[in-house]
Amino acid sequence: MKYQTIGVVGAGVIGTGVALSLAQTGHFVVLLDVSEDVLSHARDQMARELRFTALFDARARTEDPSAVLSRIDLTTDYERLAEADLVVENSTESWAVKEAIYPRLDRICPAHCIFAANTSAISITRLAATTQRPDRVIGIHFMNPVPQKPVVEVVRGRHSSDETVQAAHEFLSQMGKSAIVVNDMPGFVSNRVLMLVINEAIFIVQDGVASADDVDAIFVKCFAHKMGPLATADLIGLDTVLLTLEVLYESYAESKYRPCPLLKEMVDAGLRGRKSGRGFFQYVD
Repeated sequence: MKYQTIGVVGAGVIGTGVALSLAQTGHFVVLLDVSEDVLSHARDQMARELRFTALFDARARTEDPSAVLSRIDLTTDYERLAEADLVVENSTESWAVKEAIYPRLDRICPAHCIFAANTSAISITRLAATTQRPDRVIGIHFMNPVPQKPVVEVVRGRHSSDETVQAAHEFLSQMGKSAIVVNDMPGFVSNRVLMLVINEAIFIVQDGVASADDVDAIFVKCFAHKMGPLATADLIGLDTVLLTLEVLYESYAESKYRPCPLLKEMVDAGLRGRKSGRGFFQYVD
């Protein structure tokens, strides 16, 4: 089926990227957040992204940016999701926040609507249990920056039906993306591994073994990675990295996921990475 109306809950970096990618592929999007200020910032960010992309990609110039943005309805009203065919939930990586969202979506959204949890580490099965439609809940873990990533990690919960998994494939195909399907355990594949690397890299900086520049240079120049672990952490958002590690630490009760004290200190200091202009590196718009 063609997914006509897509709800996107959460207008942060990832949610904004998802909404923009959907609008660029002809979908009508309802982008929801709790704050008008956040929505206003998201609108400005999407407009800047469209202008920037058009400078370097001729394909992005085939449609006027205003036409793309016209397909995104920004709102704080959950009732606007009453006609959604699929909802991508991108709220803060916090069980308390997400636990409150899903029963609300369950009450408002039509029976056929699929809930796609875009979470870094929280169990899809646990999220599905807060709804009356656990067979129609699945993890769709978009990577940042969303428009530039052609592959998405799809997480099958214990109750996710074959039809829901197929629907996720079809949905992503309509966005010009493909899926790698994995099973449900906190952190899945990507963040169960990546967060260990990032956390250990932060410990290396904290212990004075090497500077952030040198840590990342080893990964880029020796291993040919496009980006080092600390620049990756800045891109994700250090606050999100911390929340993800805390979820993994709680879920597995494994000391290897204990967040580095330096990471906590930086988040407390407001150094959240690209989103705040400074993390392990300095950023200028």
